[in-house]
Amino acid sequence: MAEQRVTRRRPTRPSHPRRTSRTVTRPGTAPGSRRAVSAGTRLRTAVLRRPARREEPDRRTVRTAALLVVVLTAGAYLPSPLYPEYQQLFGFDDLRLTLVFATFALVSGPALLLGGPAADLVGHQPVLRLSLLLAAAGSCCFALADATPWLFAGRVAQALALGAATGAAQALITTHRHPAARIGGPLFASLAFTVGTAAGPALAGLLAEYAPGPLLTPFLLHLLMLGWVWWRLRTTVPIVLAPGRTRARWRPTRPRIPADLRPLFLVAGFNGFLAWAVLGIYLALVPALLVRAVGTDDAALTGAVLAAVLICSLAAQLAATRSGTARSQQLGVTLLGVSLLLLALSGASSLALTLTAAVPAGVGHGLAFSGAARAVDARTPDGQRAAIGAALHLLFYLGSGAPAVVVGVLTLWMPLASAVTWISGAALAPAVLLVLATGLLTRVARPRRAGPATG
Repeated sequence: MAEQRVTRRRPTRPSHPRRTSRTVTRPGTAPGSRRAVSAGTRLRTAVLRRPARREEPDRRTVRTAALLVVVLTAGAYLPSPLYPEYQQLFGFDDLRLTLVFATFALVSGPALLLGGPAADLVGHQPVLRLSLLLAAAGSCCFALADATPWLFAGRVAQALALGAATGAAQALITTHRHPAARIGGPLFASLAFTVGTAAGPALAGLLAEYAPGPLLTPFLLHLLMLGWVWWRLRTTVPIVLAPGRTRARWRPTRPRIPADLRPLFLVAGFNGFLAWAVLGIYLALVPALLVRAVGTDDAALTGAVLAAVLICSLAAQLAATRSGTARSQQLGVTLLGVSLLLLALSGASSLALTLTAAVPAGVGHGLAFSGAARAVDARTPDGQRAAIGAALHLLFYLGSGAPAVVVGVLTLWMPLASAVTWISGAALAPAVLLVLATGLLTRVARPRRAGPATG
């Protein structure tokens, strides 16, 4: 027999394989209908619609966001001890002085309302980059200032910068801060704001007194700091959206406060309003009052007085990490009332009484400000942190500027010291009402958290 060879044919693969997709037909639909979808399409749709998980803690992101807040806030308050020199150089009156300071609070409001929702929709990094560019423009305005309009332009740019960045930076810190950290995200963000507010006047005062170019050097240094933060932002902060959100087209919208959060939001917001109002009186008016009453034009001393208020605030915020938010707000507002009473009695005509009033003002600011921020953040949904945080800080910023405007208007009929005395005394009644409102809100909310009793 002839030898038969059996050869195995290897399976051949087509040179250009065709991609096949298995079509899944839903019950009650025809195979060729428009509701029949492929498995691949369903998988991709499921991935896109999968709920976003809470982002993992990231120390580098938190540090960069906190550094950005410190640098932007410091730049916004760099001019505080320099206002008396600007007033002498450009020859404007007390009303214009307070308007220059209050421009920041009046412009930052719209920026907060626009920047917070924008960060939730388009991501944090684009909003933060824009804020750094605006802050650089503000420092350039102050560095080149040769007339009063430059000061207004600089304050507008600074207000837009910090207003746009506030919601995005606070959301980044709160989201990426480790849950087990001793200092939680809301308190850490509050500390960053306070550190920047203290560092700005202190640094500007020292440079104005002991460095060449007192009206130029502080802002050149600030530009260098902004460049450093820009580099860190590009290398450490991810381009992400808020949890549960997808990138969408941004349109100007007002933040919507959930109905169950509104009473707490209003009480906490007005507590913070009063805290920043007292601080705003010190930052805007005390430098000029010290120059006239004590007869000193030492910018370093002025910056030290302003920084002392914020150092007391920092210490109070750190000491109140484990205390309840309602108790912190009540004690803080009470101390703010004490500070207002001392300031009303002294009229900033005595350096000793002014420094004495600065201690309860700083401690009260720290307790009321941090307590309000922590109380609202604890009830804020993850997808709305930037928007609601920006709305809360809107009340804070309005508090820092509105009393200064009122005092400036009063100087048309009375001296600056008398105007400060009047506004300080008028703020005592709202302080008492806020203490009572905070206690009432706590007693109403306590049974709700307890729920029905079980046998």
